[in-house]
Amino acid sequence: MNQKKFFSSTLIFWNRNKNTRKMPWKGEKDPYKIWISEIILQQTRVQQGLAYYQKFIKAFPDVKSLATAEEQKVFKLWEGLGYYSRCRNLIASAKYIHEHLDGEFPVEFNDILSLKGIGNYTASAISSFAFNKPYAVLDGNVFRVLARFFGIEIPINTTVGKKHFNELAQFLLDKKNPGEYNQAIMDFGAVICKPGIPLCEECPLQSNCVAFLEQKITFLPVNEKVISRKERFFNYFIVEYKGHIYIKERTQKDIWQNLNEFLLVETDNLLCETDFLNDQNVSALFKKNKLKVKFVSKVFSQKLTHQTISGRFFHIELEKPLHALEKYKLVPKKSLDQLPFPKFITSYLTDKNVSLNLI
Repeated sequence: MNQKKFFSSTLIFWNRNKNTRKMPWKGEKDPYKIWISEIILQQTRVQQGLAYYQKFIKAFPDVKSLATAEEQKVFKLWEGLGYYSRCRNLIASAKYIHEHLDGEFPVEFNDILSLKGIGNYTASAISSFAFNKPYAVLDGNVFRVLARFFGIEIPINTTVGKKHFNELAQFLLDKKNPGEYNQAIMDFGAVICKPGIPLCEECPLQSNCVAFLEQKITFLPVNEKVISRKERFFNYFIVEYKGHIYIKERTQKDIWQNLNEFLLVETDNLLCETDFLNDQNVSALFKKNKLKVKFVSKVFSQKLTHQTISGRFFHIELEKPLHALEKYKLVPKKSLDQLPFPKFITSYLTDKNVSLNLI
């Protein structure tokens, strides 16, 4: 039996007889639900994404309900998942399908691929799972399984590597059962050929696996790119005036677009927790307004893909409203929990040592 036939047939056999991995979207044929699950899981662990998927489908069970929903409600439901461009693209594509395709999810691969926020992997997943079309998926699990079994040392995050793995994945695909095969190889990477400590003793591919035979399991797959992170310092002022808090929606092309935030002073370094009012930007914000400093938080941090955000929260109470605050608005304190905020802010507001009563 050649390598291709051994590999593909063994995966299908394992999937039908040994695979016990259960998820609510497995076996799903509705392209909308497959789409939602794949977008949520793009940069989210399954354990976290599962609850979000269930809530999302309950709130927006079809394209029309998502396309016509109030956007802030969609972002609120997405809150905590991060990578909010995914949510913006979901909304944009749902509107497009609803308004230009009569609400019908496209069937052809290239039409699916043309939707905003959908790349080759997601288009392949939807095409194969919903319509049984012969397109191979290529995610982290698939990269790992292929690199180890075939002993491929080409870096997976290079143009050459992506092309090589894509061609190999398509070559190995079971054209008669593309949906089942794709699900099998992804599950196999998640359950058996895991990134940390793979279950090689339980692996039915072991006898032909190059990484196992040549003791290269921990070396493969190769990922040569090192991500450099920019460091940013966010100083948030939770400013209250007569039971209301100043907030605004982030609309600029930056992190956390379409989410809300408090008054922000971004600086080159963290503001000192004791003499922050002497900072030029802070003094310009409050001018001669009489204020009361009610609370200064510890330092909070969040690591994003390409940057690290660090900062403090300063609780301020004013006697008079602030003037000339572009795009900021006053909202009642009690309505804050209905608005979508980035994780950096919600992590602070939900901290056990923090209470909005401090404001």
